[in-house]
Amino acid sequence: MYPDDLSQTLQKGFRVTLGATASLIEALQDPERSSQKFSELGGDVNRLTEELEVKGETTEREARQFVDALLSQVPNPFTSSSSEAGGTTITTVASPVVNTTVQSDLDALTQELTEIRKEIEALKGQ
Repeated sequence: MYPDDLSQTLQKGFRVTLGATASLIEALQDPERSSQKFSELGGDVNRLTEELEVKGETTEREARQFVDALLSQVPNPFTSSSSEAGGTTITTVASPVVNTTVQSDLDALTQELTEIRKEIEALKGQ
């Protein structure tokens, strides 16, 4: 099976499933009309699959248009705002904030570690 055949098969399967779902919803809304429509198809699986695929394709197109319409109403936060700000660039420099008590504790611990290392080296040398 070639990649194109696989992608087409998957797309057809998706559309048939989408069409079946849309048909199920319609059947729940108007059971009499749906039963009549499916009784006309009878046991012809190929015709049923084709109709579900067409219905799925239509539903997919309508859903895509709906989502596109919704997205067109939402402002895009990723657009360049430099035109609104007049092209002004602000440069900031971050400076670390050091708590003096934490820094003194750190220095004391560092000094203790240095002394412990010296003691270990002295013990190794004996």
